[in-house]
Amino acid sequence: MQITLIVTLALHTLAGVFWAGSTFALARTAGASADKLFWPQMGAALVVIASGGYLWHLLHPSGFGRQEHVLALGALCAIAAAGVQALLCWPALRQLASTPGKDARSQGRVVVGERIAALLLTLTVSCMAAARYM
Repeated sequence: MQITLIVTLALHTLAGVFWAGSTFALARTAGASADKLFWPQMGAALVVIASGGYLWHLLHPSGFGRQEHVLALGALCAIAAAGVQALLCWPALRQLASTPGKDARSQGRVVVGERIAALLLTLTVSCMAAARYM
């Protein structure tokens, strides 16, 4: 089990760093290159959520105490962040790709989606850090 835990934790951490880092960067740069990063972000989100679920299975098999409550809140924030990116950013990016000129409204939706996702991922990381001390 030890190697499974290490590999799963490494996948969870590395994918999470990419997902959160690229989201923070896109939120800060008004969505520059969001079209190139969208699918890698969604792939990383999928890896983070799946590996997080497996880590929960490995490390929290029974009971639902304070630590699990905080981790569950973080997990819900991560799932919401992925949903926001999928529901706000993806349609706006498709619209931008099909429009020959700059579409300020669609670009604005990308920026709003990335900023909301960045806030939710900040809460996610904070919950993971705080759960250790619960």
